[in-house]
Amino acid sequence: MKKLIYSLFVVSFVFVFSNGVTAQNYNNAVGLRLAWGFGGTYKHFFNEKIAAEGIVNFRSWGTFGFRYRRTRITGLVTTHQPLEDVVEGLQWYVGGGAFAGFWSGAYSRVYDYSSTQIGIAGVVGLDYKFTDLPINVSLDWMPGIALVGGGGFTGTSGGLAIRYTF
Repeated sequence: MKKLIYSLFVVSFVFVFSNGVTAQNYNNAVGLRLAWGFGGTYKHFFNEKIAAEGIVNFRSWGTFGFRYRRTRITGLVTTHQPLEDVVEGLQWYVGGGAFAGFWSGAYSRVYDYSSTQIGIAGVVGLDYKFTDLPINVSLDWMPGIALVGGGGFTGTSGGLAIRYTF
């Protein structure tokens, strides 16, 4: 677990300080992501069409004696296509990557469980960069398949990201 977190930190550091080719409107973006839970997102463009995104998502809830927590780390590579004919600054994107999810819960303080899932994810979405503001907004759907740790297919991921661009 520590090696995974350290590796993600190093990769993020390299992305932040690398000199990438200028994308259509921004090179890097960092912000918040609202979905089934909340989290953070960092996006880096390698060129005008190819980007990498790292997402950390947290979710916690409970009712009727049941308590549940989840942390999911996702890495994606996406290809972007402009929709300039529709709205300037709008793009659609598609891609895929991998995720690691860490789950824990309890029922009536009697039954505790935890699980780690590792799997693959796809993504399709819309990305909009405001012309006069350093703000980017994206909306996507991210289905996944847990290959390790059970769960199989899930279509309940995706969300709305609001990022500061630089």
